[in-house]
Amino acid sequence: MKKILLSMLFAGTAMLANAQQSEVDAAKAKWIEYANTQGSVEVDLKGLGSLASKIKVSGEKKKEEAPKAKATKAEELAILNAGLAHTDLAIEHIKTKDKVDVWGWRALIASRICLIDTVVTNSVAKEKIALEAIEKLKVLDTKKTQTQSIIDAQSYIDNAIANRGMTAFQKKDYVTAYEAFNQMILKNPKDTATYFNAGLSAMLAKKYPEAYLSYKKALEVGYKDTYPVYTQLVAITANGLKDSVKYLDILNEAAGKYPDSSFFVSRITDYYMKKGDIVKSQEMLNKLISQDAKNPIYHYLLGDTYFKQALVAQDKRTALDQKKQKKAYDDMYITMMGFIDQALPHYKTALQLDPKYADAVDKLKSIYGFKSDNPNYEVMSKLLITLEGKK
Repeated sequence: MKKILLSMLFAGTAMLANAQQSEVDAAKAKWIEYANTQGSVEVDLKGLGSLASKIKVSGEKKKEEAPKAKATKAEELAILNAGLAHTDLAIEHIKTKDKVDVWGWRALIASRICLIDTVVTNSVAKEKIALEAIEKLKVLDTKKTQTQSIIDAQSYIDNAIANRGMTAFQKKDYVTAYEAFNQMILKNPKDTATYFNAGLSAMLAKKYPEAYLSYKKALEVGYKDTYPVYTQLVAITANGLKDSVKYLDILNEAAGKYPDSSFFVSRITDYYMKKGDIVKSQEMLNKLISQDAKNPIYHYLLGDTYFKQALVAQDKRTALDQKKQKKAYDDMYITMMGFIDQALPHYKTALQLDPKYADAVDKLKSIYGFKSDNPNYEVMSKLLITLEGKK
C-alpha cells in the first residue's frame, strides 16, 4: 500500500470556519488530529485557510519536542469515527447539508476508516458512506475544489478492498475473498493477477462456474504464468463442473501451448482410453509424433496406450481358472504379451530421445520383467536407481 503523506490528507480543501458550520470545523479538526498521529509525514498548508498558521506552529513545535508514541489503531479509529459523526450532523443541517467541504471531509474520513478498520462489516459500511459522499461531490463540486479529495478517498477504498480480499483469503473465508477480488476487477478489468486470485478463491469456495470464468478471463487478458491456470482449469472442468466438453477443450489448448509437458497430453489419452476409444488416443499421439518426432513424451504416451491394455489383459487372465479355463488363460497371455511387444519400441524410443527419462526406464524394467529378460531387467533396474538418486 502506498505511503500516505499528510499533503494527501489535507489536499483539495478550502473551508472557512463560521458559526453555522461548527460541525464541519469539528470534522476537519478530527481529520487534522488523525493526520498528526501519523509518523514521517510531509505537510502541505495550501488551502487550509485560517488553520494554516496553527498547523505550521504545531509542526515547528514538534521538531523541538520528543517524538510521541504513534496512536494505536483503536485510537485512530476513535478519532476518525468522531469526525464522521460530525459530518453526520452537518449533512442534516439545512445550512450545511449541500456544502462541498462537508462532503469532502465525509468522503476522506469514511474512506480512511474503510481502509484501516479490519472488521469487514465496519469496513464495508464505511465504504458505502464514502462512495455516496464521492458521488455527492461529483454533483456539488462544480468548481473542482475537491478533486484531490475524491482521488484520495477512492484510493483508500481501492486499497481497502484489496486488503479485504487478501485478509479474507488468509483466514480461509474464500467467498468474501472472491467477492473482494471481483470488486477490484470491476475497477481495473486489466489486472491479470486479480483474475487469478478471484479464480483461486472461487475454486476453494467450490464456486466452480465462477472459478472457471475467472481463470479463463485471466488467460484472455494476458496472465503470464499460464501453466498453473491451465492445471486449475483442468481440475475444475473435470471434478467441479464435470463438463467433458470444456475439459477436452482446455486440455487441447494447454497441450498445444505446453507440448513438452506430459500433464495435459496424458490426460487426453487417458480420457479416450477410459471411454474405450483407444484408436482415437493412438491417432492423436501418432499425429503429434508426425509433427514433432523428437518429443519423448509423445512416444512414451503411445507406449502407454499398449502397456495399459496389457495390464487389463493381465487382470482378466488372473481372474480365470488356469485349470478349468486353460485355453482362455493361455490365449489371454498371448494377448497380453502382444500388447507388451507393441509398447516396447515406443518406450525405447522415448529413452533414446531422453536418456534421463526415468518413467520410460521404469516401464522398460516392467516389460523386461514380463518377458523374463533378466539381463535387460538388471540394466534398467540399475539405471533407474541412478536416475532416481539424482533427483
